[in-house]
Amino acid sequence: MKVYESIVIGAGQAGLSASFHLRKRGIEHLVLDANEQPGGAWQHRWKTLTMHDVHGISDLPDMAVPNNVETARARDFVPDYFGSYEELFDLPIRRPVRVKLVRDEGPLLDVVTVGATYATHTLINATGTWTQPFIPFYLGADTFTGRQLHTVDFDGPEEFRGQRVVVVGGGASAVQILGELARIADTVWATRRPPVWREGPFGKEEGRAAVALVEERVRHGLRPQSVVSVTGLMLRPQEQRALERGAYDRQPMFSRIEPDGVRWADGRFEQADVILWATGFRPAIGHLAPLHLRDDNGGIRLEGTASVADPRIQIVGYGPSASTIGANRAGRAAARAIARHLALQSSVT
Repeated sequence: MKVYESIVIGAGQAGLSASFHLRKRGIEHLVLDANEQPGGAWQHRWKTLTMHDVHGISDLPDMAVPNNVETARARDFVPDYFGSYEELFDLPIRRPVRVKLVRDEGPLLDVVTVGATYATHTLINATGTWTQPFIPFYLGADTFTGRQLHTVDFDGPEEFRGQRVVVVGGGASAVQILGELARIADTVWATRRPPVWREGPFGKEEGRAAVALVEERVRHGLRPQSVVSVTGLMLRPQEQRALERGAYDRQPMFSRIEPDGVRWADGRFEQADVILWATGFRPAIGHLAPLHLRDDNGGIRLEGTASVADPRIQIVGYGPSASTIGANRAGRAAARAIARHLALQSSVT
C-alpha cells in the first residue's frame, strides 16, 4: 500500500489552502473530498443567496477572488473560483470520496473510505460543519403537522409565499433568511438569547480579534463557538425593508411545539405552517472518533491547528478557522506543522 506523507480530508477553503501550502513545501499528499464537484459547502447554499448577500470570501493563496457581479449566485460563483484554483495549482484532489473513519495503526494512520483505505504519516482534517446540521430538541416537535426544515434544506423563499414561518436561530443565516422571507411570508423570529447587533466597520483587524476569541476556547479543549457569536450581527442595506416590516422583532424561545404552532411558557401561542431551524451546525468530525481526540471538556484541544492528543493530526475549519476569516491562515499553519512533524520523525529514524 502506498504511504502518503499527509492526507487532507475536505476541499473547502481551509482544505484548498492546506493543500497549496503542502505542495509548496514539497510534501506528497492527497486531498479526499466527499463532494462530486469543487466548491465545498458553498455549492449547497440556497439559490437566492447572491454575492451581494454574503459577507465576502477571502482570497485563496496566490489567487485573488475574481471580480464578481453582485447578482451572481454564491453557489455558482464560489465553486467556479475554487475549481479554477484547483486546476491552476494542479492540486491532488480525488472526489467523490467519503471518509468513514480514521484509525491509528502504530506509526501510520489509516484513512478508511467507501471503497479504499489510504495510509498516511499525518492528517489534516478540513471537513467543516455543513454536513452536521443541528436541530435542538423541543417538546412536541414530533406532533407538528406543518413542515420543519433546517438551513441546509432552504433553497429560497418562493415556496413559502403566503405562509406563516417561525424562524429559529440567532446567527447570520437566520438574519439573511428572514430578510428574504419577510417580502412574501409572515414571519416570527425566536432565539434563545437577544441578538447582539454590530454597528460600525468590520475589517481585517476586527476579524482577527474575533478569531482570537474563538481560538482561546479550543486551546482549552472547549467546544468551539462560531465566529459570528463574537462578531455580532449586522443588518445590510438589503435587509432594511425587512426591518421596517418587523421581521427582526425577536421573540424569546417557545417552550413547546404543538400540532399547528408553537407555545410560550406564558401561554402565548403562534400559529405556524413552517418551522425553519437556522440553529447552526456541529463540527463534522465523527470519522475521527476512533482516535479519541476529545478531552474531558467535550472538545478537541488544539495548539494552533495541532491536536494536543495526537500531533499527527491537524484540524482546520474548526472553531476559529470555521470561516473564511481564519481558513487560509489555518491551512498555512497546518502545512507548516506537518513539515515540522515529518522532519522530526525523519531525524528520529
